[in-house]
Amino acid sequence: MVLTGALHLSYKIGVGELRKNIYIDFSYLVMLAATFGAVLVLGAIAAPVIFHSDKILVDMVMDNYNAGIIMGEIFHRFSYWIYFVAFGVSLYEAAQYKTGQRDAVSFVSAITIVFTSLMFSGVYAPKILGMQAIGVEATQSDTFHNIHMASEIDFKILAVALLVLFVRRLMLLRRA
Repeated sequence: MVLTGALHLSYKIGVGELRKNIYIDFSYLVMLAATFGAVLVLGAIAAPVIFHSDKILVDMVMDNYNAGIIMGEIFHRFSYWIYFVAFGVSLYEAAQYKTGQRDAVSFVSAITIVFTSLMFSGVYAPKILGMQAIGVEATQSDTFHNIHMASEIDFKILAVALLVLFVRRLMLLRRA
């Protein structure tokens, strides 16, 4: 009788713990998916529209410098979310590692997300905004072009790492 009660109690605790973990896991997956979607929208939709506004606007032409100012502000604001994602990924993956749920693919993609997020938000975006603040001449330099190209590559790597981590974590949850 006592053993049955203990099993029932441990089952209840286990289910409650499982429910709590499901909410955390689900929130984590939503964060990864939303960030992947945002990266795609910013890179594949917003940037081309802003930089090719001459095809959309009537009686008004926006030069690349001013289009860059607008896009820079968008990325500057997005950087706050990226910092949050880097922190969230670090926290979640550290907790998974600590509980013994280690996976090489998840680990590598999480490290890639944290690194590319911090590089984009902490290095590329501030350098690009700083050069834009200097003026048009600074944005036409080889240095600006190289930093901009590196930030685009970083953003693409971030997108791939987000997708890989999302799919891998989803696969691991199905196994559990």
